[in-house]
Amino acid sequence: MKNHIFFFLFGNLALTLTCSIKADVRLPSIIGDHMVLQKESNVTIWGWANPAEKVQVIPSWDDSITETSADSGGSWSVSILTPNAGGPYSMQVAGSNSIELKDILIGEVWVCGGQSNMEWSGNHGLQQCKDEAPNANDPNIRFFHIPKTTARFPQDRCEGSWEVCTPEEMMRFSAVGYFFGKQLRQKLGAPVGLINSNWGGTPAEVWTPRELVESDSELQVAASQIQPFAWWPKDAGLCYNAMIHPITSYRIAGAIWYQGESNVDIAYAYEKLFTKMIGAWRTAWKQNFPFYFVQIAPYSYGKPSVCPLLREAQTKSASHPNTGMVVISDLVDDVKNIHPNNKRDVSLRLANYALSATYGHKNIPHRSPQYSRMEIEGQKIRVFFDNAESGLVARGGAPNEFYVAGENGKFLPASATIDGSTVLVFTEKITQPVAVRFGFSNTAIPNLFSNEGLPVNLFRTDQYLMSNLKDTH
Repeated sequence: MKNHIFFFLFGNLALTLTCSIKADVRLPSIIGDHMVLQKESNVTIWGWANPAEKVQVIPSWDDSITETSADSGGSWSVSILTPNAGGPYSMQVAGSNSIELKDILIGEVWVCGGQSNMEWSGNHGLQQCKDEAPNANDPNIRFFHIPKTTARFPQDRCEGSWEVCTPEEMMRFSAVGYFFGKQLRQKLGAPVGLINSNWGGTPAEVWTPRELVESDSELQVAASQIQPFAWWPKDAGLCYNAMIHPITSYRIAGAIWYQGESNVDIAYAYEKLFTKMIGAWRTAWKQNFPFYFVQIAPYSYGKPSVCPLLREAQTKSASHPNTGMVVISDLVDDVKNIHPNNKRDVSLRLANYALSATYGHKNIPHRSPQYSRMEIEGQKIRVFFDNAESGLVARGGAPNEFYVAGENGKFLPASATIDGSTVLVFTEKITQPVAVRFGFSNTAIPNLFSNEGLPVNLFRTDQYLMSNLKDTH
């Protein structure tokens, strides 16, 4: 009797082990029904199976068969060519089992990253989204939302599923992401897939591979100054590992980003950190994709001048290749609300940047006027700008938010007049001006614009220590 029990238990154990070893072909969640694949590209389809198991991928747009075998760890991947924008298509992935993927579109795929201003949706009470809801039935816009999660080490999979744009899905998706995608959809005439990977309150460190922060002493010191909060992570790499790394094999057109509010206290390190983060993402994706981001909005922070310093760091970051920044200082209705309500116009500026810089559409203004140089003309300073060829205009009176300093470094409010594409700045209280600032405070909302309607970016011509100077607001 004991022998029978032994063989029964041993047989069951062997059967269990055999079943656990035998594994069906599996796919990551981002490869599924309703997905959007990047058009006219070599896209990667990947997953897991038994070691050495043969896997075939057959897309319906050309019925080609691409075959591979899983490696010793059970991983496999193939590259397939996608056609021009269109669909819907299907795809068969076959090994020991067969998976049929349905309702696949070919178009433009963008990642939407950042913190709460990117995360903010209609479900957060945005009136623009509520107004948009009746118009939000668009089967050619698709959403993939990555849940908030962290990991100490890079992960190869994440949760989520592709959803077709409906009023209900739009209301829970990033407002900036949706309006950006809608504009691309209308102007390009192609399907758009949007991947939502963001988390309110997070500093840029958590979206950057940990080794890049820990290997740099300045970034280490800055990261150590971030205060912990119960509602979001602060340690380097935690969100990158869980919410970015799992999708880096998925071919994209580019990324949009809205973040920085949680880094204002350590703005001195932001340019280095941010450019390292962008570089790490491009390396992981093996794509030098465009990266367009939003300069943070004016807000009444508790410490003086932290906001302009962060925006200055963002401006410097925008000088790096294949990046672009949109200025939104005019889209704020309450400087005590860190989440400006106007997300539609933020999105349109991002979309216009992409349409011009990525897709080559002509005559779309997308770059704000930016300080170029200055010349001292007696008691006045003449300021020159890039991206202001068509001239400048002040709304509601003379240009405001200009300040001038003499040799003592004390900045005083100054008058300003527009002269074509330059501005003359002066104050009778300073006879020998040496430096000028524009919009360089936490809450400044300047009224100076290009003739195309884009706000002039803030600037300063000095490098005085901001801690020694009182904020003007």
